[in-house]
Amino acid sequence: MKLFILLGAINAFLAVALGAFGAHGLEGKISEKYLKTWNTGVTYQMFHATGLFIVGILLAKAPGAGMLNTAGWLMLIGIILFSGSLYVLSTTGIKVLGAITPLGGLAFLAAWLLVGIVAIRHL
Repeated sequence: MKLFILLGAINAFLAVALGAFGAHGLEGKISEKYLKTWNTGVTYQMFHATGLFIVGILLAKAPGAGMLNTAGWLMLIGIILFSGSLYVLSTTGIKVLGAITPLGGLAFLAAWLLVGIVAIRHL
């Protein structure tokens, strides 16, 4: 429970910091296309930081729901793969990294599916 709330707080902090860096540190240094890509990474990181908070809070209500733990880890993996690949793509232009991004998206989808199943079964 505490772990996912802590991971949510860390990722929310990082999303704010990376958003500010994109707006102030990268503007004029990378193309508008890549700045938009960077912002997509920030947005999804913040959404899923919030998701980590939700998982942590739900674990207090349904502590026996092992699927919630899996969902939390999938959200963290999704942040690393999805947002991380977009950050690296934006700053390096290495297009092959775009192949990693959908794996993060699949992790996000699986995580939310598990949260929904837990809601139906345990809440």
